Amino acid sequence: MGVPAGTFAAEVWSRRPLLTPAADSGADFTDLLSLAAVDELLSRRGLRTPFIRMAKQGTVIPAREYTRSGGQGAGVADQVADDQVLRLVADGATLVLQGLHRLWPPLIEFGGRLTAELGHPVQINAYLTPPLNQGFAPHYDTHDVFVLQVAGPKRWVIHPPVLVDPLPGQDWEKHRDAVTERAATQPLLDVVLQPGDALYLPRGFVHSAMAQGETSLHLTVGVHPVTRYRLLQQLLAEAADEPSLRASLPVDPAIGGAEPALESWLAGPLADTVAAFTTFAEGPRLPGVAARLADELAGATRPAPIEPLAQLAALQALGPESTFRLRAGLRVRLDRSGAGIRLRALGTTLDLAPATEPALKPVLAGEPVCARGLPGLAGPEALELVRSLVTAAVLVPVD
Repeated sequence: MGVPAGTFAAEVWSRRPLLTPAADSGADFTDLLSLAAVDELLSRRGLRTPFIRMAKQGTVIPAREYTRSGGQGAGVADQVADDQVLRLVADGATLVLQGLHRLWPPLIEFGGRLTAELGHPVQINAYLTPPLNQGFAPHYDTHDVFVLQVAGPKRWVIHPPVLVDPLPGQDWEKHRDAVTERAATQPLLDVVLQPGDALYLPRGFVHSAMAQGETSLHLTVGVHPVTRYRLLQQLLAEAADEPSLRASLPVDPAIGGAEPALESWLAGPLADTVAAFTTFAEGPRLPGVAARLADELAGATRPAPIEPLAQLAALQALGPESTFRLRAGLRVRLDRSGAGIRLRALGTTLDLAPATEPALKPVLAGEPVCARGLPGLAGPEALELVRSLVTAAVLVPVD
């Protein structure tokens, strides 16, 4: 983004927009996506909703206008109809390809690397807009975005937030009038992005974009930040195990009465509840909150794809010298108990003997490992541990 990573994290992240011209960074994003790649996705990859949507001048176009059955042997009705996409784009509609971090190889890899660097979950969409058209009205997002201009110029108009750091559920439609009013004021930034330019926008900043004299293609890398509010939610989930916070309020007619009477009566119970929650929160809550957050992030972050047939071949050829590494991007958690160790990963739970813990340290550190080199385990036990981890797609073969 044209500034050192440490500077971006300390001075830019979640604070202010940042424009990085291609001339400053030397960037060229066509290795991630190109117009030819968009054609391939539309015509040969069997895309279905919700991986595609379309809009024109702020109005979302119903999916039935650009999808249909794939024909004999592929009768699913919501597959992209390339000829209908052509018709709509020629008529000025914007095409949105969603979730490209799940289906286009260069962006799968890029999204995985960026997630590992930022720590927060990432999604990647692409927006193709015909000349002199605008897909969406001024709005704000509830996640941060990096805009990477791939082809053609596009004018971006940025205004300060009407709601600072909006959370999921605090969508711009709930503040539509304020957003419209803000968009009519002097912009904070009014710039035409050229291919290779990049723009960072924290969540909440009001923005709109319009293609200029050529077809525009840009990538929007959405970053869904873990917020303090989310930590409070995890802490509140932990509080369900605290008896004093599960207690019922006393029986009193004021609870069902008019609001002034309820407010007056509620002052005491609310103060008591806040005090009880504060006492609870000041206890040793870090492990529980961390475990809950880890589970949530594991479900929100896709690890690097595996090759099932290559995994099977590696299992069939498994020997003491076979080398593996931790699957990139896989969030793994160990739960320890007197009975053993439980390894948790995406959709996977493995119950392991306590003696495996020394061997798991280099595995979870991401080092290349083989059964012969695992500490603390004899040959057969080490081989069995590797077999279990490869079968569960925790370990993958080293190329």
